[in-house]
Amino acid sequence: MALVVLLLVGLLLTGGAYALFTQTSSANASTTASASDIEEGKKLFAANCATCHGLNAEGTKAGPGLIGVGAAAVDFQVGTGRMPLQANGPQARVKEPQFNDEQTAQLAAYVASLGPGPAIPEEQYLDPAKGDPAAGGGLFRTNCAMCHNVVGAGGALTRGKYAPNLSEVSPKHLYEAMQTGPQNMPIFNDANLTPEDKRDIISYIREVSENPSPGGFKLGSLGPVAEGLFIWFFGLAAVIGITVWLSSRAK
Repeated sequence: MALVVLLLVGLLLTGGAYALFTQTSSANASTTASASDIEEGKKLFAANCATCHGLNAEGTKAGPGLIGVGAAAVDFQVGTGRMPLQANGPQARVKEPQFNDEQTAQLAAYVASLGPGPAIPEEQYLDPAKGDPAAGGGLFRTNCAMCHNVVGAGGALTRGKYAPNLSEVSPKHLYEAMQTGPQNMPIFNDANLTPEDKRDIISYIREVSENPSPGGFKLGSLGPVAEGLFIWFFGLAAVIGITVWLSSRAK
């Protein structure tokens, strides 16, 4: 009996602590959103998102559940125009956003109210000028370059998927992508990359995107393969052309 009582007490304490933590996290995730924003977001969600994600964001066969994804995921997907999805494919494509900033914030507030998840990042972590591009470069090459290229130029993945070019992505959406792991990207939470680390990576991306190439034409910054092909086609063609010209002159 003593073992049974101890087990029940342990389960009650664990369940109560989890429930308290969940309520606190949910409240913290939506402290910046008013009740009216959440209500308007719910209406927008029902009209534009519920067909795929379910009326209560529980998910359907056509789309995943959104409970617990947080405001950051919604802000990224809707703010970049990836959602609502235009057509089925290997991955959602960037397009002109369907909703303005206010409507996007309302949608994010509604989804955040459904369960705890990553919040929209604070402004202090979005300023590239406050980051260290040298440290960010090391982190980027370790965690991101295998898909996005060493300078964030993007690249092809398997089965029609691709890693997008990062040069035109806003700091907020870069941070949210690292935080939520959209598409084929892994999630880099604060235990993997701290907010300061994410800011350093953003600073590095801005550094390599805005500074001119010291070597001249970058050829898309795709590395030695593109440079080798350029030399093979154009350089070899030039050598053959000069050879033919010299031979004709000798005759």
